[in-house]
Amino acid sequence: MDELRFRTGRADDAAAVAELHGDSWRRHYRGAYADAFLDDESAEYLDAMWTKRLAAREGTRTTLAEYDGQLVGLAHLIIGADPKYGALVDNLHVRAPLKRQGIGTQLLALTAKALQEAAPGSGLYLWVLEQNTAAQGFYEARGGIRGDRKDVPPPGGEQRRLNGHPACFRYYWPDPSLLA
Repeated sequence: MDELRFRTGRADDAAAVAELHGDSWRRHYRGAYADAFLDDESAEYLDAMWTKRLAAREGTRTTLAEYDGQLVGLAHLIIGADPKYGALVDNLHVRAPLKRQGIGTQLLALTAKALQEAAPGSGLYLWVLEQNTAAQGFYEARGGIRGDRKDVPPPGGEQRRLNGHPACFRYYWPDPSLLA
């Protein structure tokens, strides 16, 4: 068996990244996101989103984790996303059967390291669904500070893609070097 390997995402990774992202959404966003969106529309939505993101990488960094040549995790960083909190980890996903094996921790550490190189002194933050208590525990265990709460923005700006008004929490690291 191959070793776990990390690398920067490329444009030709878009379909695999979208598939992993969609699988994670269907597992963890059920109830917050409309079933019709998760089951029928999210694949096309995410494929278009990741195709665009990975083609135009200015100001971003996507780190992929592979095991045996298969995509098993990803972290997407947007540098300078917020004047107060710094860079945004817009997505951090690990394939379900491989959770709790350190992949997410390594992805977060590599993301923090990439941020230190690109924007020294920048903070780091992300948003976590209120219902995703496992992810909240993961970030808290890695020193994340729970901040403000807001309504989840609907994917593509379409409110029908959400169930009601789900909320999310900001988790942030004023000094992300502690993650690296």
